[in-house]
Amino acid sequence: MEKLSDILIIGAGPSGLTAGIYGARGGYKTTILTGSLAGGQLLYTSEIENFPGFENPISGYDLMNRMINQAKRLGVIMADEQATAIDASKNPFQITAGEKIYYAKTIIIATGASAKWLGLESEKKFRGKGISSCATCDGFFYKNKTVCVIGGGDTACEDAVFLTKFASKVYLIHRRDKFRASYLAQKKVLSNPKIEVIYNHIPEDFIGDEKLKGIKIKNVNTGEMREIPVDGAFVAIGHHPNTKIFSNIIKLDDQGYIIVDSNYETSAKGIFACGDVCDPKYKQAIAAAGIGCMAAMNAIKYLESLE
Repeated sequence: MEKLSDILIIGAGPSGLTAGIYGARGGYKTTILTGSLAGGQLLYTSEIENFPGFENPISGYDLMNRMINQAKRLGVIMADEQATAIDASKNPFQITAGEKIYYAKTIIIATGASAKWLGLESEKKFRGKGISSCATCDGFFYKNKTVCVIGGGDTACEDAVFLTKFASKVYLIHRRDKFRASYLAQKKVLSNPKIEVIYNHIPEDFIGDEKLKGIKIKNVNTGEMREIPVDGAFVAIGHHPNTKIFSNIIKLDDQGYIIVDSNYETSAKGIFACGDVCDPKYKQAIAAAGIGCMAAMNAIKYLESLE
């Protein structure tokens, strides 16, 4: 089996790349199936200030390229293939990627979780240029500026409150006449003088030239349009874990996230998971990298048990 790896990692964000680095440094043949774009969601973050080791801000693109180059230098095999199926009935496991077949003694799933977007064309245009899905990642860049948050759940309310640490004004735009968030989250929003809640409205368009300058919203009851000047917009309508192809081989929770034990091993022996695909809470690059390290170290212990 020429495509037999000791460790095969599916996904090349900060978690998958860190797992790859630890696997290769452990002396094991390590392959990463990167999908169509190595680097993960972090590629869309314009500036990162909270990843340790960088005195000055670094773009998500540059940070991920450094991780990719580091992994390659250590001997990680990078294949720009998208895993489409896994046969976990026997070891080595069989991984289908398009027309290619890979084999591995252990698998680490690091496919991440994708932010849910509104689907507007203008949203794509300003993503990373004023539009973000991560308030904790990008909120710092809106000191004394006006921003909006779109959503009505706990995440949207928490993001709105968090952004008041930096922004001078926060609009919270929700399509319904009441929030889905918990009572405490709502209370924090409604008691904060920096937050203005706009109920019964949905985004229709984002406005700007090189950077975002405003948002057009529509009243769902009357159809009336309104334009609000904003410097930033945060879409907080949820995430979906990228776990579709794994649902028939490992256990997922009711939101679709992979269930792991304390060793980051899934319900299928020899298959591990790391990063946002099994972490619905933190969604931070440094947390994902840390989990990638732990998953790889436990995968190595599993390989040692096979020898």
